[in-house]
Amino acid sequence: MTIKFYNSLTNQKEDFVPIREGEVGVYVCGMTVYDNCHLGHARAMMAFDILARYLRYQNYKVNFIRNITDIDDKIIERANENKETIDALTDRTIASMQEDFSKLGLEIPTNEPRATDHIEGMIAMISTLIDKGHAYHSEGGDVFFAVRTFPEYGKLSNKNIDDLNPGSRIEEDDSKKDPLDFVLWKSAKPNEPSWDSPWGLGRPGWHIECSVMSLENLGKHFDIHGGGPDLLFPHHENEIAQSECASDHKFANYWMHSGLLKINGEKMSKSLGNFAMLKDLFASYHPEVIRYYLISSHYRSSLNFDNESLDQARSALTRLYQAISVAPSQESDLHDDSVKEFIHSMNDDLNTPEALSTLFGLAKLINSSQDAQDQSMYASTMRELGKVLGLLNDSSEAFLQYGAKLTDEEIGKKIDERNKARDNKDFQKADQIRDELAAQGILLDDSSDGTSWKKS
Repeated sequence: MTIKFYNSLTNQKEDFVPIREGEVGVYVCGMTVYDNCHLGHARAMMAFDILARYLRYQNYKVNFIRNITDIDDKIIERANENKETIDALTDRTIASMQEDFSKLGLEIPTNEPRATDHIEGMIAMISTLIDKGHAYHSEGGDVFFAVRTFPEYGKLSNKNIDDLNPGSRIEEDDSKKDPLDFVLWKSAKPNEPSWDSPWGLGRPGWHIECSVMSLENLGKHFDIHGGGPDLLFPHHENEIAQSECASDHKFANYWMHSGLLKINGEKMSKSLGNFAMLKDLFASYHPEVIRYYLISSHYRSSLNFDNESLDQARSALTRLYQAISVAPSQESDLHDDSVKEFIHSMNDDLNTPEALSTLFGLAKLINSSQDAQDQSMYASTMRELGKVLGLLNDSSEAFLQYGAKLTDEEIGKKIDERNKARDNKDFQKADQIRDELAAQGILLDDSSDGTSWKKS
């Protein structure tokens, strides 16, 4: 079966055909580094980590580019608030980001370019756009892209240019020739970083940064461009317009967008103050639990966050680790049917929920088998396929003992809660509590005398 991806440009699943056989170029819009990462950031980054992992599993050579935006209005504002230099802020937040992403098991990109290292290329592309009549230097000193010079504007977002009005996603500026035009170069302001250019001192606009960083790492035409759903318009729409006008060539063949992560039905964001920081979550949850939670829903679907969801993820992942822990540890062939089932799921637009069901099927086979060789084969297959998803990389013991340890009183309360659930025939909740305790190294033993516990 051919790999199929949902292409936001055509709004349908399409067979994936790379530009160069056996090679894939991927560009993903990364972090704007003005603060530490929250779970919403991880949701978007996880989707494309899975993409790169699976393509490599299918023996593609993947050139995976994930940029860092290290100059931006938010960065300048935050540095001023903190009374620190922009370099100090961005260096600190980049280090924090890389630490968080490493814990989550996100693979290191082929290259992780910083916007400020590509100013020269941005100036060159802007100059090209001006020369071709697609951009202009305004009286206020800024340089704008003339949106109406690109007849295909709106092809990604399916927006009709005549229906667009300046608003929350389109900046209003009296110096524009058209309200829809967007900034390519911002003239220098007092106490802000700036670079010399043919239009005087200034700094690049956000959209031009990604166009140039993708161009200089992947060329003018590459396979896949990805990012969060909030980037589809105007950011990605603007990238297409300026890139294709500058190069007279198609920009990216496939556009992929992750779903939103919500809290109480609202997008998780720092501006709304409804976010869960990764560093806080790591204190209580093994990083693979967070990873499992993020891929337990399809990457394009919306995902609503609460602590109960993470507890359920921990319970589910505990069952997988417990299954592996009882299987003999020895080299073994893989279970072909399970591998085929896994590949079939992942070929269908990276259907990770179905792929996870394959792992649970293998866990069930381990638990029901009496043959040590078969158990070893199922466990080996689980680890091999789990690796594609970034799971089951720890030892069972380390996973089960991760996180804050419960007091004897807290354990007793959990057991009482479980017993009540069993009395009410709520066996799903009872199993979840058992698995939560197991995830913290507490093993239960049910007998006619009641429930006892011990630490693993």
